[in-house]
Amino acid sequence: MKQFKDKVAVVTGGASGIGKAIVRALLAEGAKVVIADVEQSAIDSVIAELGADDASLSGIQTDVSSPDSVNALADQVYADHGGCHLLFNNAGVAAPSCNVWETTINDWKWVHGVNVMGVIHGIQAFVPKMIASGDECHVINTSSGDGGISPLPYQSVYASSKAAVSIITECLAAQLITEETNVRASLFYPSGGVLDTGIWTTDRNRPADLAREKPYDPVPSVEDFKQAAEAAGMELQFQDLDELAQYLLDGIREQRFVVMINVDQAAETLSFRADCYNKSELPLNLAEIPQL
Repeated sequence: MKQFKDKVAVVTGGASGIGKAIVRALLAEGAKVVIADVEQSAIDSVIAELGADDASLSGIQTDVSSPDSVNALADQVYADHGGCHLLFNNAGVAAPSCNVWETTINDWKWVHGVNVMGVIHGIQAFVPKMIASGDECHVINTSSGDGGISPLPYQSVYASSKAAVSIITECLAAQLITEETNVRASLFYPSGGVLDTGIWTTDRNRPADLAREKPYDPVPSVEDFKQAAEAAGMELQFQDLDELAQYLLDGIREQRFVVMINVDQAAETLSFRADCYNKSELPLNLAEIPQL
């Protein structure tokens, strides 16, 4: 897909962070964008900011962990626009950082329900319609270097969910090609530096019935993280989200399966991990793992 003008795009988690930046980039390209987000107030805010009087932008409150909610989203998009050419399965959440044996069942249910099943629900609700249309379409699934490339040991819940997204997308992309469809898939790794997104305050959307069963220390804000790094003598590099979103659209144009800034560094990490596996060794430098 070389151009996005008049294409219909759906962005889950589109009312904040990376999703909002993707929405902004698509609108600049002339696409018709549907924001799918669990927060109605956030949807309303983005529409007011980016296109209150513009028919090219709309929003539908969606809980990606619910297949019924995502099916309703797909039905509404096709009823309103007659199709969907770009599906960004981007919504994501994270659990507190801790040892695997100190995680809770609800941590796993919530994070994997959104990060993994949210992608599955999006694929199952939209891809059959995309294939049946015969149109050139593209599915973009957001993973993370934390899991998709190499896990942060104390982020087992989140990292494992993103590793799953990477494998699901690889399988999906291969199937779409071998089945001779006009649909393609890409794996998006947000990258380039520290990302100031809603993932830092993800608990704001955690359902009461999936509340954590054990007390835990509050997740630090991005400002707390920045201050801690500065106190340790580290200078953080933040990635501009609008530049990241434009990089993603360029990756789709160039038909890249993996869309990631500094992907060569990821290749080095994967090579190191493969070498460790070949030697039956743990592919992590324990001395570099930050303690809780």
